[in-house]
Amino acid sequence: MITLHHLNNSRSQRIIWLLEELKLEYVIEFHKRDAKTYLAGDSLKGIHALGKSPVISDDKTGMTLAESGAIIEYLVQTYGAHLMPEQGSAAYWQYLYWLHFSEGSLMPPMVMNLVLSKVKDSPMPFFVKPIAKKIADQIVKQFSGPNIKRSLEFIEEHLSKNTWFCGDQLTGADVQMSFPLEASAARGMVDQYPNILAYVKRFQALPAYQAALAKGGDYDYA
Repeated sequence: MITLHHLNNSRSQRIIWLLEELKLEYVIEFHKRDAKTYLAGDSLKGIHALGKSPVISDDKTGMTLAESGAIIEYLVQTYGAHLMPEQGSAAYWQYLYWLHFSEGSLMPPMVMNLVLSKVKDSPMPFFVKPIAKKIADQIVKQFSGPNIKRSLEFIEEHLSKNTWFCGDQLTGADVQMSFPLEASAARGMVDQYPNILAYVKRFQALPAYQAALAKGGDYDYA
């Protein structure tokens, strides 16, 4: 039996989707974000030292693993070779590329934008607020904003030629890429990218995705 430690409105929702795609037996241990900080509560610290989600434990192999990308690679290699292209093929290297691209290239500037937006809205002395807002706006304008734009344009071009990220076959790379793209769609960041929007609608319509959505609890991005 696999246990998934799941946090509401988080990356761990995509792991439920993968478990459904693989038709594995699993249980979900639910954890809630702190209402004020929006961070994971202390309950996750007893599962993993960093206190973050997702984390899985697999009774069959004795493996406990954190990080979405590592979890996806583990589950696909152990239980679902059909969700991974043949090793060494061109599609396989695309698979690995998009697995790493999601958290390595796309998410960091997105998280930076989110943090900076919270900085601008945070309580602070009135004479500091204009300075903080100007600094935050400049970082978005000169760094995080252009990086996000380039990444989304790159993805849009790729999806104009591919049904899924590795071609015609759904893979673990699609599971990994799902979170930043549907979060972007929910925030109206990809309205000008029809191929990304169509892609998000395509995977959100899959039966396994819908089953995962029903089981995962609060999730604002679908």
